[in-house]
Amino acid sequence: MNTSILLLILALIGTASYLLGTRRAVAMVGASATKMHSRPGYHGSYVLVWAVLPAAFILALWLVISPFVITSSVRAAFPEDIRAQSEAQQSLNYGMVGSIARGLERLTPEEFAAAKADPATLRPLLGSKGVAIAGDPQPYMVEAAETLNTMSAASQVGMVLVVLVVAIGGAVYAMRGIAPRFRARNNVEKVILAALVLASSIAILTTIGIVLSMLTEAIQFFNMVPAHQFFFGTVWDPRFAAAGSTDSAGQFGLIPLLAGTLYIGFVAMLVAVPVGLFSAIYMAEYASPRFRSVAKPLLEVLAGIPTIVYGFFALTTVGPFLRDISSQINGLATGDYTNFIQAQSVITAGFVMGIMLIPYVSSLSDDIITAVPGTMRDGSLGLGATRSETVKKVILPAALPGIVGAILMTASRAIGETMIVVLAAGVAARLQLNPFEPMTTVTVKIVSQLTGDLEFTSPQTLVAFALGITLFAITLCLNIYALYIVRKYREQYE
Repeated sequence: MNTSILLLILALIGTASYLLGTRRAVAMVGASATKMHSRPGYHGSYVLVWAVLPAAFILALWLVISPFVITSSVRAAFPEDIRAQSEAQQSLNYGMVGSIARGLERLTPEEFAAAKADPATLRPLLGSKGVAIAGDPQPYMVEAAETLNTMSAASQVGMVLVVLVVAIGGAVYAMRGIAPRFRARNNVEKVILAALVLASSIAILTTIGIVLSMLTEAIQFFNMVPAHQFFFGTVWDPRFAAAGSTDSAGQFGLIPLLAGTLYIGFVAMLVAVPVGLFSAIYMAEYASPRFRSVAKPLLEVLAGIPTIVYGFFALTTVGPFLRDISSQINGLATGDYTNFIQAQSVITAGFVMGIMLIPYVSSLSDDIITAVPGTMRDGSLGLGATRSETVKKVILPAALPGIVGAILMTASRAIGETMIVVLAAGVAARLQLNPFEPMTTVTVKIVSQLTGDLEFTSPQTLVAFALGITLFAITLCLNIYALYIVRKYREQYE
């Protein structure tokens, strides 16, 4: 039975359990609902929980553990000389066994008997059935494939039986516990609370997992390259080594990448903050409701455009435009039409990234400004202040902590951008201040170091994890500082 069908049956059992539990609770007290501690719906939910949750947990556990048990059992039955091979070769052999097993399911009993007697005929036979295998199957592979199919079928049947028995048994157990004074609501709310705690813990556990996965590889890198050379080095020249080599030749200076990241992010914020903040002030304080209902969604559409599209826009439109206009300006001034702005430059990437960040600044600032109580506006206007004076002297000071927090969060978004920088700023790791020349960022080098055939034994590859953990620390500090600013200076309004 397919797992999807089993989940559908489990959902039907849960629905039936809810209805039967509700009906049983109503039947116990008749029309006197006041005799019950909990409403009938809570009793039905209690039965549903016992029918679905234990069975779903066993199903998930079975789906996770069963493949490992079957794989280890099949590989343990390989001949001695095959088990003596490397792990990679054994994995390759098991992959062929899996392909053969899928093909055997499509053969008739006569074809299967013939193929088992002569494995050399199996490859063209499986090819005619639409199953391709990489090499000629060995006799032990056919036997292992047959064992794999048998164990998989037995596991599937056992899973279905166990899940259905647990679901029905749980429903029966819960039905027997229904009574007029039974605290069904308390039990259901405990389950809901546990689900909420689990959901809120997922983000924390995911963050911890990301940090640990990067940290373990970064520690290996720092065992090969001293930390001070990485954090304080001014030259980036990794010099890729051959596959399997642990040669640490090259220079892994972080400073050029960090400078490019901050420089491009700074240019982007110079574009995004004024435009986004002024648009938020206009929509919150001056725009009519009709105009706001149209302009705000249109502005926020920019946030939904994929960053690769912004990268193409920078590469094909903004970069060439700035290059050509710089050539015209230089020609009018000196007679030499040489361009002084490169198509791939800091200003190109920063300008396009700033456009992308406008809706972040605008939307967050608009929500913060509109949260300022209307009584403050009315009081200022009642004292004779104009609308512009009210905005400058009352609204913005009151909303400033939130706006600063929004800007810092937007800055952390700018620091983590990749695709726009790849296409608009180039990949040259340079330490310079000219905004018209190419630079690169930490994220671009993470991508380049992890592109191609990967061997996680050389510092040339492991440096990507050191860059990743550094970028994570920078963005985390920005977000924490933004929250600190908001909480410390936020005014409390009734």
